[in-house]
Amino acid sequence: MSPDSLNPPPRRKLFGTDGIRGVANRPPMDAGTAMRLGQAAGRFFNRGNHRHRVVIGKDTRLSGYMLEPALTAGFIGAGMDVMLVGPLPTPAIALLTRSLRADLGVMISASHNGYEDNGIKLFGPDGLKLSDEQEAAIEALMDADLTAAQVAPSRLGRASRLEDAPGRYIEAAKASFPRGLTLEGMRIIVDCAHGAAYKVAPTVLWELGAEVVSLGVQPDGFNINRGCGSTAPEKLAETVRERRADLGIALDGDADRLVLVDETGAVVDGDQILALIAESWARDGRLRGGAVVATVMSNMGLERFLGRKGILLHRTPVGDRYVGERMREIDANLGGEQSGHVIMSDFATTGDGLVAALQVLAVLVEERRPASEACRRFEKLPQKLVNIRYGNSSPLKNEGVRAMIAQEEAALGARGRVLIRASGTEPVIRVMVEAEEEALLDSAMERLCGAIRAQAITA
Repeated sequence: MSPDSLNPPPRRKLFGTDGIRGVANRPPMDAGTAMRLGQAAGRFFNRGNHRHRVVIGKDTRLSGYMLEPALTAGFIGAGMDVMLVGPLPTPAIALLTRSLRADLGVMISASHNGYEDNGIKLFGPDGLKLSDEQEAAIEALMDADLTAAQVAPSRLGRASRLEDAPGRYIEAAKASFPRGLTLEGMRIIVDCAHGAAYKVAPTVLWELGAEVVSLGVQPDGFNINRGCGSTAPEKLAETVRERRADLGIALDGDADRLVLVDETGAVVDGDQILALIAESWARDGRLRGGAVVATVMSNMGLERFLGRKGILLHRTPVGDRYVGERMREIDANLGGEQSGHVIMSDFATTGDGLVAALQVLAVLVEERRPASEACRRFEKLPQKLVNIRYGNSSPLKNEGVRAMIAQEEAALGARGRVLIRASGTEPVIRVMVEAEEEALLDSAMERLCGAIRAQAITA
């Protein structure tokens, strides 16, 4: 795959592929920038004569207490009423934005990062993440004079807290589980990463009938994602084996991604989850368009498995936002990433780790098979990823490097895949190779990395 194919649009100054992110209390994750973002986004979405409102949620990071009031001040000054919901998963904020007929939704979270970082994700009134064009327009307003965004004293917004927000999400999540099924008799370990789902996820599983053992449900502002959650499932795997559980569920800090652990302690990634849900939905006539959307990072094993089932795989650049956009373009209702973002548009407008886990659990209940069998839908092709740092000029501009990439792609043919892409956040070239055999993979990777490194040194 050529280095120019499937690359995301040019990166904005502040917004990346998933909102704004950075080190807490340092630009752009400082109170001043957050307030200015609230002013600019408030002005951008302040349209018409109705009372405008914004829903603000967060995860459990200490810095959320700094960013939440700063954003609130910016929105109130721009004439928007603010509804605060506290720690809730990202998909809950998208859901509430739509159900409350809000003009904007905000999630304060750095997802799977440590507590030192934080981020801000914005959702439009449809519950969808903003487009590149909308983010660029808000950035332009932030760079301009925002005096016009400051409304008259009589038009200032108000702030209030929505006390029943967790209950609304809990009921929506439970409604995604098929009627007539129950989790009674199942022992489930859920690791909430000391993050946004630490209350709602165990509650949903228990109310559906499961025996629930909870991990990562004691946030202290500093321990989010630390040695737990979807990026560190080792403790979960150990607990699943010790407690002889049927399944382990690992969420990340804002609960929009999911990693599973079967009863043997083996980890199940997003590609296997997509395969399981896609096959189940296709069998039941629920898979719209006979297609699934995934990113360029998804394993070829997934593509081959879906092909054997008559299901087409569409690939996008890395980022669940691009997956969602492609799903809407082709009217698909299932997509996701290898990392565990799973978007099911019948239930949510963004990735929802808990709802995805419920879809997997429904299959386990219906098929009456252990997770070690049900969640192994295909054999993954060997895959390796190498990051190569460069200086002032990207090695991908070199004709010799581009020729080498084309040569390796041709040599692998149908037996493998090459993906070379530049990072959108740092001077790094990411080299990914898949092949049917380890030896074939290693030789292609050696030649590609050698050519790129040689150019990186001279660049």
